[in-house]
Amino acid sequence: MNGWLLAAGITALGVAAVHIVGGHRDVVRPLLSCGLADEPKRVLHAVWHMVSIDLVLSGLALLYLSLADDMSDTSLVAWFVAAHFIAYAAAFLVVTLSVGWPRPLLRLPQWILLLPVAALAAAGAA
Repeated sequence: MNGWLLAAGITALGVAAVHIVGGHRDVVRPLLSCGLADEPKRVLHAVWHMVSIDLVLSGLALLYLSLADDMSDTSLVAWFVAAHFIAYAAAFLVVTLSVGWPRPLLRLPQWILLLPVAALAAAGAA
């Protein structure tokens, strides 16, 4: 068993739970009740669900990889998931820092949840 990938998978599923519960309350409900036109509103709603699915599947993949006997077969997938979470964190950091908010890193703190999954997956893939 690969403890790093196990920790990454559990953390990723925790991130997915926060996304699903907190995101529904703080993002989806306000989005669906705002005055945005229906098509972009529904596209954003679908994208939110796509990210939910992606986070859950990534967590499950990491859990599966943590139980694999031969790391040579799983290392590439683990590196892919690590890169995936780094890219998500980078997207949040770029968007947050480009807005010009005071204390921007705490306004959209999602990157704080995403980076540990990336680090744990990378450690497990190495």
